[in-house]
Order: sequence, then C-alpha cells, then structure tokens
Amino acid sequence: MKRVDHLFTGKAKTVYTTDDPDKLILHFRNDTSAFDGEKIEKLDRKGMTNNKFNAFIMQKLEAAGVDTHFERVLSDEESVVKNLDMLPIECVVRNVAAGSICKRLGVEEGLDLDPPVFEFFLKNDPLHDPMINDYHIRAFGWATDAEMQAMQEATFKVNEVLKALFLDAGIILVDFKLEFGRYGDAILLGDEFTPDGCRLWDANTREKLDKDRFRRDMGGVVEAYEEVAHRLGVEIG
Repeated sequence: MKRVDHLFTGKAKTVYTTDDPDKLILHFRNDTSAFDGEKIEKLDRKGMTNNKFNAFIMQKLEAAGVDTHFERVLSDEESVVKNLDMLPIECVVRNVAAGSICKRLGVEEGLDLDPPVFEFFLKNDPLHDPMINDYHIRAFGWATDAEMQAMQEATFKVNEVLKALFLDAGIILVDFKLEFGRYGDAILLGDEFTPDGCRLWDANTREKLDKDRFRRDMGGVVEAYEEVAHRLGVEIG
C-alpha cells in the first residue's frame, strides 16, 4: 500500500489517496486542537496512541456487528481505511451531561441521562458545528431518511458496545461523536473513535481521561489517553 496524493488535512489527521482507489491512508498526527482550531499544540506520542486506540475500538465494533471503514494498521501513526463518501453530519450520544449540552440547557455537568440523548450536528467548523435535526437534513439533502435511520441505529449500537467495554475497564463513557459515509449502498462508520472525540471519566473518581484535559489546561493529555488504552488492553508500543 503506497501513498499517492494528499487528499485532506484535518485538525489532527491527514488523509492520503493510495494506489488502490478504494482505499485511503489516515495519518494520525501529534497535533491537538480545541475550540474549532483556536487552540493547537503538538503532543508527543499522541498520533501513535490514537492510531492504535482507534484500531482497537474499530475492531471491537466490527466484531459486534457494526460496519466500519477500518481495514488495518499500516504503521505506528497510519491506518488503511475504505474510501467513503462522507456525510456532513456528526452523530452524538450523551450518557452523562457534559460540554455543550450543559451550556445550551443550563444543566449541571455530571447529570446521568436516562435514556441517553441523541443529537445531530452539521460538520462545519466555520459555523462551529451547529446542532441540526432531521428536518434540516431532509431539506438540505445531506442524507436520506434511510441513511439517518442507519446512522442513528449504528450510533446506539456503538453506545451499547462501548459503554460496557469501558465500564469493564473502570471508565464511564460520558459522550461521543461519530461520522458516517456511503460505501456503495451501505452506510459505514468512518473517521475515528479516540479520546479526541469522546469524554471518558474514571468510574470511581470521575477524573477526566479525554481531550477535556487539553481544553481546560489540566495537563497530562497523552498520559490520560495512554491510561485508558492500558486499561482496555490496547498495545501502544
């Protein structure tokens, strides 16, 4: 598998085309960003940690029946994935109130949400990823009803699988965001699942083990990611 062309540079990953038009290479960089790119730093080992972490999670989801774009790890910081036609939508599930929902609704951080809350957001950094609903999605043609249903069902399945996986490791899965894409007639989970895109708290102390450590200048960001990986049994190297 060889890189051919640079396709896209995101806040923490770079995407390359390959000599197989059906496959892409994701390069997980050491860059860390918050607040839609207003705060950026490079953190040693982060790219490698997220790459191995993502591979572990995607393989667990595949084994549980969730179709993903993940193919294989290529190197410490790179993975091979299927080439999806990505939808401009983020699917969020919240098991515990944290982050933007607390600001929007005036609820206290740490409130358990039963049942979990599902939300759609438009993936658009200049607009700060505004919250949307199924009517917006239909009106602007971002996805069909069948695709929305597939994304929602897959997101709740991911929540079911990963809540149990993390809890077995003494970690609360507070919330997370997912992105999906078209692959032929199918909708597959794309992008990544790492502590960059979810909130993880120690089940006993509620210590933050995710990117909130970076957002709030708490330090120990990569160390927290590695702690989560260690508890899950992820081999970082």
